[in-house]
Amino acid sequence: MILTVTPNANLDKTYRIEDFTLNRVHRPTQAYTVAGGKGINVARVYQTLGGTAIATGFLGGANGRIMAKALQAERIANECVRVRGESRLCIAIVDPVHGTQTEVNERGPEISRRNLRALERKIETLLSQYAFKCVILSGSLPPGVPAGYYAELIERIKPTGVPIALDASGEALRIGVQARPWLVKPNWVELEAILGRPIRDDADMLEAGRELCASGIERVIMTRGEEGAYLVTPSACWEAIPPKIEFASAVASGDSFLAAFLWRYFHETPQRDLAQSLRLATGAGAANAAVIGAGFCTRESIFALAEQSALRKL
Repeated sequence: MILTVTPNANLDKTYRIEDFTLNRVHRPTQAYTVAGGKGINVARVYQTLGGTAIATGFLGGANGRIMAKALQAERIANECVRVRGESRLCIAIVDPVHGTQTEVNERGPEISRRNLRALERKIETLLSQYAFKCVILSGSLPPGVPAGYYAELIERIKPTGVPIALDASGEALRIGVQARPWLVKPNWVELEAILGRPIRDDADMLEAGRELCASGIERVIMTRGEEGAYLVTPSACWEAIPPKIEFASAVASGDSFLAAFLWRYFHETPQRDLAQSLRLATGAGAANAAVIGAGFCTRESIFALAEQSALRKL
């Protein structure tokens, strides 16, 4: 079982619109409305693979009520904290004709210190009730939440001994890595933000991953989109490259990647097999990119594309 923490959870709408252009009325050929946010997407794919997840974070207003019902329908355990504001709406418009993806993401509700304390108590209670394999802190932080909040949560959770995965961006990620979570999953741009310098090529990326490992982060996964991902640990490094697919949407591909990595690492035999965890994660990222919707790839497609992924130790 895993616990996902999504402070800025959202109602996720994805539209498929062929030949999308500005200043026109469009009618989607496909439309999906689901509970979203990075941690919720992780929970969805983790359960698709056969694991169990509990989702927490903040839910507010009419959007929050819709999201709660959606989580119930998907049988994702909802332990979110209710707040006064309105949970945000995030819209993705996928155009398969031009291969584009346009996103409009609201900022989210204003969160008070009282709300933050309530979330901290909720996490503390859940950690005392369940034996989690991992706690995942992911996504943007809503208005009112300090950039160092993920770092605060990491420091609070660490004494329990439960591994912590951080998947964020900007200042929240830069400050968060200073608290030394067990795992981080930056892309190229996020890695530059962490280190405060440009990453010019793959050699730079690998060196950056080794620096983060040397600082005390045990698992550093650096994603590169359709080019695959690197996994760096204190003792080894792997590269995985996904097979070519017919691209549909990038929404939640990184979340699907992380969910599959954690599921394979903690559940399959042999456990804690980093190389095979990276391979399955790569398959999940590709499987999600081949469908429209956040984390609606199937278990069968994940395993099939993982088998076709190239894996090598560097």
